[in-house]
Amino acid sequence: MFANLVRYLFFLIFVKPFIYLVLGVNVIGAEYLQKISKEPGVIITNHNSHVDILLLMSLFSCGQILKIHPVAAADYFCNTKLKAFIFKTLLGIIPLDRKVKRMHKEDIFKDINESLKRGETIIIFPEGTRGEDNTIKSFKSGIGHIAQMNPDVPVYPMYINGPDRILPKTDFLWVPFICDVYATEPVKYDNTSPKEFAEKLHSIVLNLRDEHKKKEEL
Repeated sequence: MFANLVRYLFFLIFVKPFIYLVLGVNVIGAEYLQKISKEPGVIITNHNSHVDILLLMSLFSCGQILKIHPVAAADYFCNTKLKAFIFKTLLGIIPLDRKVKRMHKEDIFKDINESLKRGETIIIFPEGTRGEDNTIKSFKSGIGHIAQMNPDVPVYPMYINGPDRILPKTDFLWVPFICDVYATEPVKYDNTSPKEFAEKLHSIVLNLRDEHKKKEEL
């Protein structure tokens, strides 16, 4: 209860005013975001900035945010007890150990699977790390394994533009810039291999990026 209250107030008082009033957000495909409240699932998108998490979570009501959990690298966000407490409390992250290789996939993704079974939504950045210069790296097969283990759970592909210019990976200065979020039709696991499904999702996100580029050229 304490963590939920702190997270609720953190987004209500600090994050949402910053995202909407200071930066600004333009959402394309808002109808697909509305589906998430009725059918929770996995949100996947490109990743270029730490602002990505705050931006995505701010698209939902504070009540919904309590049931949304970003998957984050344990070696970065939980490498100290203080950081683990802060990020688990404020963002509700699910830590994922990126260095584990010998564990069975059911054990690696145990917390994610349990969250999905509870009807919660998770946010995953399938590139595995932040990119630079708004590039979109290939997606790791982990998202395919998660979808394979949860075939009835929808995956919501999105593309975000802007946070990499606000707080780039190599910079620590805030730069005002309106962010664009593109959402599209959710997909479910289609009995291909996890790698092929990850590649399919990668193609969808690239298409959303291309849609944005076309609008910029007009």
